[in-house]
Amino acid sequence: MDELDDVLAAAQRQGFLGPASVAEHRRHALGFAAGWEDLPPLALDLGSGGGVPGLVLAVEYPTLSVCLVDSRERSTDWLTEAVRSLGLSNRVAVVRARGEELGRDLQWRAQVPMVVARGFGPPAVVAECGAPLLVTGASMVVSEPPTPDASRWPRAGLGELGLGLGRRWAHGGSHYQELVQLAPCPERFPRRVGVPAKRPLWEWVRARP
Repeated sequence: MDELDDVLAAAQRQGFLGPASVAEHRRHALGFAAGWEDLPPLALDLGSGGGVPGLVLAVEYPTLSVCLVDSRERSTDWLTEAVRSLGLSNRVAVVRARGEELGRDLQWRAQVPMVVARGFGPPAVVAECGAPLLVTGASMVVSEPPTPDASRWPRAGLGELGLGLGRRWAHGGSHYQELVQLAPCPERFPRRVGVPAKRPLWEWVRARP
């Protein structure tokens, strides 16, 4: 295993990553970039957990800056050490914050050219926390179930946030959906911490396998 494999294996031992193989986690992470038309200068990993996809993208793309965002102190402490051990401190930042808080921070609001989200939450929560961060014209890429489901991303709900549907693609058996920031996210979003989950802009029920 190379050094990144060691780091991801350690993340699994800490409970930050699921039981899939390290190779599978790396493959899935690289799928987020498979549909990019151009390499953005910065990608923000919303709810980074064990650093997937953010750490993998940073290693794969040496000119890419990455921000790893998580609300848990244990996770961000671990991510900070992982970034240091991989020698990425010059272009990978770790931020401890709730998504709702970050979207109200003027350092980040409407400043980000690419958001990636893997398992951050239900679609409406991902959209409401991600949209305020995006520059108009920028994209958010979300990990998706294999079967397209229009109820995950209703056009009316996305439109409230200034978002529209972009491309959908597959990579190595995994699926990804792009959301495009077509207009500035209205100032009323994101709502207060916890509200997007308690009162989502739209409902989505996971289909039974």
